[in-house]
Amino acid sequence: MAIKFLEFVKPFCAVLPEIAKPDRKIQFREKVLWTAITLFIFLVCCQIPLFGIMSSDSADPFYWMRVIMASNRGTLMELGISPIVTSGLIMQLLAGAKIIEVGDTPKDRALFNGAQKLFGMVITIGQAIVYVMTGMYGDPSDIGAGVCLLIIIQKGYGLGSGISLFIATNICETIVWKAFSPATVNTGRGTEFEGAIIALFHLLATKQDKVRALREAFYRQNLPNLMNLLSTVLVFAIVIYFQGFRVDLPIKSARYRGQYSSYPIKLFYTSNIPIILQSALVSNLYVISQDIGGGGPARSYPIGGLCYYLSPPETLSHVAEDPIHAVLYIIFMLGSCAFFSKTWIDVSGSSAKDVAKQLKEQQMVMRGHRDKSMIHELNRYIPIAAAFGGLCIGALSVLADFLGAIGSGTGILLAVTIIYQYFEIFVKEQSEMGGMSTLLF
Repeated sequence: MAIKFLEFVKPFCAVLPEIAKPDRKIQFREKVLWTAITLFIFLVCCQIPLFGIMSSDSADPFYWMRVIMASNRGTLMELGISPIVTSGLIMQLLAGAKIIEVGDTPKDRALFNGAQKLFGMVITIGQAIVYVMTGMYGDPSDIGAGVCLLIIIQKGYGLGSGISLFIATNICETIVWKAFSPATVNTGRGTEFEGAIIALFHLLATKQDKVRALREAFYRQNLPNLMNLLSTVLVFAIVIYFQGFRVDLPIKSARYRGQYSSYPIKLFYTSNIPIILQSALVSNLYVISQDIGGGGPARSYPIGGLCYYLSPPETLSHVAEDPIHAVLYIIFMLGSCAFFSKTWIDVSGSSAKDVAKQLKEQQMVMRGHRDKSMIHELNRYIPIAAAFGGLCIGALSVLADFLGAIGSGTGILLAVTIIYQYFEIFVKEQSEMGGMSTLLF
């Protein structure tokens, strides 16, 4: 059944867009150039509005998910990375449940990746239809059938690559904006600046009571405050600290004597994959609940039902008001992240069996172990690191949510892990090229 399914996808793979791997070593400055171009295209798409929408001024029903899904309401990036991540989630669950099997051969891996792309395109069309027909951009009867179809077609032009880059950009943009935004808001207490840092200087300059001004800057409600900003910095520091936790397994060359090295198994073995898949799951449940409930675009946050209990409490006061919500959310976050992390290693080529095979191909062996016992030894560390690392990712996300970090706990976790990955790439490239000047010039 598994082989038949992958073979069924094979005819479609020939027409799916694919970027061939380079046949030469790409220089670091060239990589930076293409990354900048891709990022520029993404940011431009985030500002191009969809043609034909009636209005997008009402409360955004997907506001709390947009930072994570790298989407921007009413623009060409309305769907963000949601379709491609949802496709990966579905394929991972199918493979993890053994409904389909992915072999170790390059052919099976290529077919599996092709199936992900194909489902991503199907989900893009499906989500676009749901968004339009549920009244996200106005009543379909007022918009007209022709314009509805045009909106759906426009939203099919989402970018399916550079997922990590787009997420990190979106989250960092949100954090910087909420810290330094010059936009003014009338809160009933007078005009205030949206940005937390600008609001601090404004309050200190305009209020006679400086202590009260500081208290308001740190704890003001309904607008970003300095406590939110400090919580964000704290979570950044905690995640970077945990990034250094790892176990180094001693390995040696089977061909050359005296050539020793180590294979690192990090605490965050699957990086940010668990939190991305968990976010995709919640966002799709929310889309379905909006469609079934018929709530329209009037609400920007769940107030009841399953999605309410799977969404984070807005503040610590909400935790005290509804502790059952907080407990169920914690259980869901920890359990789902651990589950996705554990199952991801089996379909991504990073399980103990895959690692042992890679080491064998590189003619490396673990010191004190034969080829057969190497898999057993790796199994002592990799599944535990994957599950426990996913659990820690979920716990840190919950902590950030409860502290009120800017951009949501999930968003902060994604941003830090992605930025750290880029930092590791930079350090690796620098060591290979022999210095900063050689790297850039």
